[in-house]
Amino acid sequence: MPGLAFAAEEAEENILNRPPRKTNESIFGGGVGIHILWVGLLMGAVCIGTQGWAIRAGNEKWMTLVFTVLSLSQMGHAMAIRSDWKSLFSQGIFGNKQLIGAVLLTLGLQMAVIYIPFLQDIFRTQALSIQELLLCLGLSSIVFWAVEIEKWFKRRKRKPLNGA
Repeated sequence: MPGLAFAAEEAEENILNRPPRKTNESIFGGGVGIHILWVGLLMGAVCIGTQGWAIRAGNEKWMTLVFTVLSLSQMGHAMAIRSDWKSLFSQGIFGNKQLIGAVLLTLGLQMAVIYIPFLQDIFRTQALSIQELLLCLGLSSIVFWAVEIEKWFKRRKRKPLNGA
């Protein structure tokens, strides 16, 4: 759902001052492919790390924990990639109302799958305690903060375009 909401995202400032992409350039060009690769590996590592920790700790809810970390990681990533270089906090968290709505709807559905018994049976999930839910939120935020750090580095080495 958040992917559809990106259509409502406003264009970044000075977009017309940027050189156009080459007609033969891949959709994965300009660093997009590298971003997809490292974020995917990071999400995978966080999920596998969560699974390993939960199993070692004897937490029988490990599948629900991993599923929740994955879902929340993807929502955090969606919020972080609204801009290629500008921080979410400087562009305004609520700048794209459709994206906020899509993220909130996805979070609501995730909570329904975790806490509504009928859906628990279908998805084989178990109710998480508030501590477990906060743990999932903390672990999944690793992806968000990693993308924000990546954008910080991009801003540091970025050359201003026409005084921007």
